[in-house]
Order: sequence, then C-alpha cells, then structure tokens
Amino acid sequence: MALNPQALNFSILYAIIDIETTGGQPAQDKITEIAIFIHDGEKIVDKYNTLINPQRPIPYFISNLTGITDEMVKDAPKFYEVAKEIVEFTEGKVFVAHNVRFDYSFIKKEFADLGFTFQRKTLCTVRLSRALIPGLPSYSLGKLCKSIDIELTQRHRAIGDAEATAVLFDKLLKIDRPVVDGNMQMAADNTTQVLKEEIKTSLLPPNIRKEQVDALPMVPGVYYFYNEAGEVIYVGKSINIKKRIIQHFNIDYKSRKSLDFKNSISDITYETMGNELVALLFESAEIKRMKPQYNRQQRRSVFNTGIYVYEDSSGYKRLTFGSVNKADNVNMTPIIALSNQFKAKGFLYHKVGKYNLCQKLCDLYKTNGACFDYQVHQCQGACVGKESPEEYNKRVDAAIESFSFEHNSFVIVGKGREPGEKSLVVIEHGTYLGFGFVDETFSARNLEDFKGAIKRYNDNKDVQQIIRGHMRGKHKDKVIVFD
Repeated sequence: MALNPQALNFSILYAIIDIETTGGQPAQDKITEIAIFIHDGEKIVDKYNTLINPQRPIPYFISNLTGITDEMVKDAPKFYEVAKEIVEFTEGKVFVAHNVRFDYSFIKKEFADLGFTFQRKTLCTVRLSRALIPGLPSYSLGKLCKSIDIELTQRHRAIGDAEATAVLFDKLLKIDRPVVDGNMQMAADNTTQVLKEEIKTSLLPPNIRKEQVDALPMVPGVYYFYNEAGEVIYVGKSINIKKRIIQHFNIDYKSRKSLDFKNSISDITYETMGNELVALLFESAEIKRMKPQYNRQQRRSVFNTGIYVYEDSSGYKRLTFGSVNKADNVNMTPIIALSNQFKAKGFLYHKVGKYNLCQKLCDLYKTNGACFDYQVHQCQGACVGKESPEEYNKRVDAAIESFSFEHNSFVIVGKGREPGEKSLVVIEHGTYLGFGFVDETFSARNLEDFKGAIKRYNDNKDVQQIIRGHMRGKHKDKVIVFD
C-alpha cells in the first residue's frame, strides 16, 4: 500500500543538488553548472539552475560528455557571484545528491576558496535507494532511473540529473511500505526512521550499513575492505580498528578515484592482533600476499630510500642515500631502508653527530673543499685528507654496526588479543622469522621452543624497518635475548 505523504509529517526541507565540473578532483577542478531542487517531504516546491564560469578551459572530453563548452560559460556568472544564492537555497536544509560526497566536496571546496565554511547535513540517494529498494542490479543514476521508470533527460547536465534525482527522492518517500496492523502511521514512521538513519550515515559507502560499523572492535588489528565481487581491495592496520575505519569514511575525498574507492567498499572484515607491532607485521605480509588494488604504494614498499656505503678512491668509507630501486644502486644493497629521503637525511645527520662523521663524506654537504663542520672545528678533516682513512673508517664501521639490531637473536613478547594471551615476534641471527600467540602458561627453555610457537613469515626490508622502529621507540614489551 502506498503511504499518504501527509502521514510522514515532515518538517525538514531537502535541497536536491547536482553539479557539472571541469574534472573529478575538487582540489583542482571547478564547477561549471549547478542545479538545486527544493523538496518539502511531499513535493518539489522550488528550483534553481545556472551555468558557472569556471575561469579555466573545459577539457574536450568533459565538453563531449556534458555538452557544456567554453563558449557557453564565457558570460556565465563566476562562483562567487552565485555563492549567496546557493547559501540561501541550501541553508537549513539537508543536502541531497546521488553519491553525495562528490557534489558536497566540490561545493565545500568552492566556498573554502572564498574563505567560507560550507556545512550541511547530507543524504545520499544511492544509500537511500539501497535501503528502500534492495536487490536492484545497479544503483547508478541512469540504470536506477531505468529500473523504476523515471524519465532521465539531459543526462550529464546538472539540471537533468538533479531533476531525475528529485523525482527519485520523491518516489523513495512515497514507495509502497508494509502497513503494520492496518496502521499507516507506523509505516510512515518506518520510512522516517530510514531517512533519519541515512542522514546520520550518509558519509558511509553505499553498501556499508551502520550496524557493521557499530560492531567493529576498538582494538589493534588489521582490516579488509571488499568490493561487490568479494575481492579484497584494501588492507589497513590500526591500534583502534573502529576509529580508523570511521576516519576512512569521514575523509573529504579529493579525487574521483578516491571517491570510487570509497563507493566500491561493499564489506569489511578484520583480524584482531593484540598490539601495534604485530598488526604492522601482519598488514605488511597481507599486502604483499594479496596485492590489493588500493594498496599500490605499500605493495611496492613503504621503505623506498636506502642508506648505502661504499669506499672511494682515497680509501674512505662513504655513506650516501637514494632510492632503493634506482639504476645507480643496481649493484649496491642498502644497509638500512627508510620511508623517504627526508627521513634518510635526518637519520644520517643523527649518525654524523653521534659518531663524529664528516658531512661531506655522508652526502650531506655538497662541496669540493672542506665540509661546514670542519670549518667550525667539529669534523676531524677526512673531507680534506687531514684524517687518515683508517681512523675515519673505524667510526663509520661503528655507525654501521648501530644500524643492526642490538641483539642478533631475540624474542619480543607483547600483549595478546585477549586476556591471558601473549604475542611472540621471533628474530634469529638478525632475520625475522614470524609471529604467533600463546597463552600465559606457555614456557620456553630456548629459542627453538619459541620458533615452534609462531607462524613463519617472509623476512624483507619492510619488516626489518618495522621491528627496528619498534625497538628504537618507547615500548613496554618484554625482550628475551639469545646470544
């Protein structure tokens, strides 16, 4: 039975919006057209539409898609000239759009460029359609309109898409709902409740339910995002799984690609890990094993800059830094890898100060003469041959030795996933072997006993850096050393 619209008793106004732009990235693209339809919960009561001069050329492929050309917007108002009208049309109303994050992000950015904050409650008609009309093959605007017999004219024009979205919204409000015990008001209340929930959760991906997010644990672990085909598209870690996933969904995504990522998330699973170190190690292993679509950076390596050592023609051992993949280093193996060149330079500056090394011979001071430290009497003169290679190289060797683990074979005992459990991370002769979990009654007499309690994982420069970073930092884990 169709509801009587008046039974819904709405007091909220909705601004149903669509925009066209010069591209898909709010950070760099601009709006070329905006259309707004005002709905009072029962019917469309007002509308607004204008082309906007983006003050930049419209790419050919965008003009081909939308039909909006540079000539059409040449005399159109600029955004700042219509900003007041947009504020007035949307103020006090719920901002409604199909894939609302895209339109909302662009409009927020346009106002931010003018020095103003634009903030509205939002509602996504993709999510609302999934909630009220489940089971359709697609929820893209074109296919959705075709499925429920909405005429969609002027496709990829703001006025046409906004009008279709407004008709869709109207149909969703008035869709047949089950009347409970003859009580139409109860059915209306159900629709109202769906609306309220969708307004609260409009920033979630269309396929993710609020109950899924509410059920996530607030503990360390690794989480997985899946697409509709059941494929893992992203793996992440956090010391608080729930908090981190909510942060993912609340981000103002700045590109079409990142919006597509968010909208493609159809399911979430997780593995609790007990502590951050084990979560980091497991995340690294899972990314390398599964190669998720949206973990491209981590799939390659999170440690892209190496510290290298070589001996120059005068016999001095020289430290330098550079990409772990660049051709110059094809015959060199980094003695340690860091995430970027900024951190590599900082690391070398620390070693120069601690071991009284030469800035020039550590690639930190470009000069044909003496380094700066020699000029202020803090370098012993290896840069100008005043100190012998033999004496200088002793300190370089001491610095290199400090790059390695302080202990060759050891076990890190940390917090487990639940009370009465501990985690074990095992390193033997400087090689990472893997991690595992044991209960508190577990006892070991030697390293072999610990090795038997873990699951084996591959050693690589990424996990080496994870463990080094953990050991250098402030941690409360127990470290059992085997000489």
